[in-house]
Amino acid sequence: MNVLSVRGLDAFIGGQQILHDVAFDVAATGVTALLGRNGVGKTTTLKAVLGLVHRRGEVLLGSGARIDAEPTHRIVAHGVGYVPEDREVFARLTVAENLQLALRTDRPRYDVVDQLFPDLRSRGRQLAGTLSGGQQQMLALARALLNDNRLLLVDEPTKGLAPRVVGEVADALAVAAQRVPMLLVEQDLRVVARLAHDVVVMAEGRVVHTGTAAALFADMSLVRRLLGVHREVAA
Repeated sequence: MNVLSVRGLDAFIGGQQILHDVAFDVAATGVTALLGRNGVGKTTTLKAVLGLVHRRGEVLLGSGARIDAEPTHRIVAHGVGYVPEDREVFARLTVAENLQLALRTDRPRYDVVDQLFPDLRSRGRQLAGTLSGGQQQMLALARALLNDNRLLLVDEPTKGLAPRVVGEVADALAVAAQRVPMLLVEQDLRVVARLAHDVVVMAEGRVVHTGTAAALFADMSLVRRLLGVHREVAA
């Protein structure tokens, strides 16, 4: 089964078409990585699924319920969580207030957040803007994980982080993916090789390759052609 199916998706920003007939599936378990060079439309794809940009085409959640005509708040209510690029925490609010604003259930999963990010609990009164980049990323993930989601859309979670922190974020994503399927945009291919079972590769606003991560990374000529990477990829 798939938790998400996208068919014939076009998306537009400022009147310019960014996505062209995009189609792919996200499995109901594990991580599907959305890959491609900078500027090919990966973030726009996540935003189009959520209805944050003008789009047309079919977006099916679960067993086939169409969500492409629904507003963003309704899509989120269906159980689609979003961790945006560059974290976008509320800098002038505390850690606890950031978490409270994310709640859409009367039974928040603070147990999950405490297990994955124990440091956040002790920083509840700290302003989010004073956290390190890695801590802000943990907070952004925690906001999504407080709710029982059917799918997580996670955009560039390791961007700009120190190598040690990248490993910590990858650890958290691995645990989170055991609970909820994930569509992950990520440039660090070592993280992708570790976490993802399936990959979708984009170029110039179109899907140009789908398959397993293992098959992609076993073919370095394909990796070079699609992603411009010239070294071996290892988890």
